[in-house]
Amino acid sequence: MRALRLHGDRDLRIDDIAPPPPPGPGEVQIRPLAVALNHIDVWGWRGMAFAKRNLPLVTGAEAVAEVVSAGEGVTGWKAGDRVAPYGALTCGHCRACREGRDNLCENVGGVMGFHLDGFAQELVNIPARLLIRVPENVTTNDAACATITFSTVEHMLFDNAKLEPGETILIQAAGSGIGTVAIKEAKAIGCTVIATAGDDEKCARAKELGADHVVNYNTQNFPTVARRVTGKRGVDVVFEHVGASTWAGSLLSLRMGGRLVTCGSTSGVSAETNLMMIFQRQLRIFGSFGASMRNVADGLAKMAGGMTPVLDTVIPLERFTEGLDRLESRRVFGKIVVTL
Repeated sequence: MRALRLHGDRDLRIDDIAPPPPPGPGEVQIRPLAVALNHIDVWGWRGMAFAKRNLPLVTGAEAVAEVVSAGEGVTGWKAGDRVAPYGALTCGHCRACREGRDNLCENVGGVMGFHLDGFAQELVNIPARLLIRVPENVTTNDAACATITFSTVEHMLFDNAKLEPGETILIQAAGSGIGTVAIKEAKAIGCTVIATAGDDEKCARAKELGADHVVNYNTQNFPTVARRVTGKRGVDVVFEHVGASTWAGSLLSLRMGGRLVTCGSTSGVSAETNLMMIFQRQLRIFGSFGASMRNVADGLAKMAGGMTPVLDTVIPLERFTEGLDRLESRRVFGKIVVTL
């Protein structure tokens, strides 16, 4: 069967490999239909964490698939069912897993597509407990954006930052996959959204999505805009995932007691922080990584209700590298989906 495998730094090849055996007890065999690209794919493509995994490695961390067959003891799934496979191989029995906090699993086996073989292949065996059903009225390409994109935003905004209706939120890098979803999620509950982007075209598109105020961070000072919009008070929440280049400004944009939630560091992993400002202004900073299976299901339910992801491009597997290059260079607004 075909599989897209990473052989080394920026070396992706479509290989013919042996198909997996029939699914074992508790497993389901799935056929991936599409994968959505994320920065974790770019990191792997650029050679990060090679010491932690064996190459060649099948890529693809976020996917939608259909059920092919079920192993012994598996109920509730039949051939043709569409599923969103949770890509972290959690243990299922530690305290975090038992409490539904899957992304805090104490014995996680790795992330598929980064540490372990991922979903850019024709067949995959996966534990049945890691599958989330895709609602009938959600398109396959939209569902490909459920297990990382929508769920990450759900976890950031509502589990961590606890965004409330009527609050003001600053959303960094609004043209990204999670940035576009965050705009929709925040507007859906009646929040005022200030969105940043790196050029005027992306700012205009963020405005079309529902952002109340937009800031080109290359030509404008976004903390100044945040203060002006809020009458010098500052925003309630900052949705941060850019890292070093925006970190100080994100903190300056917050009100007294404001909350910053971060899930990324694409512009650099280290940034100076004014600790006095943190404790004097009683700011709260939340680190957010991944999401729970509940977050995935909640995101799919919102898709079924009409809140669809923004798709930048849909490309075939043969153009996977082109998609990674587009994502790395930030020539993207929304999500890139690769069909299999």
